[in-house]
Amino acid sequence: MIGALVPHRDGSVMAILHDGVYAVDLTASSVQPHSIPGLFDTQALRFNDAKCDPWGRLWAGTLSLHGKSKQAALYSYSPRQGWHTQRTEVSISNGLAWSLDHRTLYYIDSSLKAVQAFDFEPETGSLSHPRTAFDVSSVPGLPDGCTLDSQGRLWIAHWGGSCVSCWDPIKGKPLGRVTLPVSQVTNCTFGGARLDTLFITTAACELDAAQRQCEPLAGQLFCADVKTTGLPAVAFE
Repeated sequence: MIGALVPHRDGSVMAILHDGVYAVDLTASSVQPHSIPGLFDTQALRFNDAKCDPWGRLWAGTLSLHGKSKQAALYSYSPRQGWHTQRTEVSISNGLAWSLDHRTLYYIDSSLKAVQAFDFEPETGSLSHPRTAFDVSSVPGLPDGCTLDSQGRLWIAHWGGSCVSCWDPIKGKPLGRVTLPVSQVTNCTFGGARLDTLFITTAACELDAAQRQCEPLAGQLFCADVKTTGLPAVAFE
């Protein structure tokens, strides 16, 4: 199960799979284990969303395979520093984004229906001053993956909400939505030559036959012109 993909500085791709981090050689079509940390029971939990911080450390969170709350965690990893547990008692670890000045981490535990914020110490990667940045319960569904644009605005995918919402994360003010013809919206990121296209992933799992008929495009990749640009993905160190 693929939780996330991140670029590596050598041009390859790192995949965060069920139990750890794997190196993917796209030319040779090979997958090799890079770091399998053994931090949790893989019969009960799996890695989910992940992203690199501005210094190239990997941040990856978990979720319960059985829908149990507060069983998961958020970890950080680098080859030099190893694995560190950053947060515990997480239910569904999802979106990660760092502010433009790299001093704040925005983090989504989907079950909370809110975006959390932490002071971020760039050199060590430590977190402090946990708080709720803003509540997103006014948007249907659960907040899932997210991305920051070049203006510092946060774009959030909503599982079960058929949309991506845009927010001013400092003021907690909603700024707009991209509505999709499918319900299970999972993540978003900016891409293209000018980073001016918002790519949006969706899912078809957990839909019954009737729902699949109503959502023939479920599981497709969408793109939208949202009149802004994103930020380049940070490569894994």
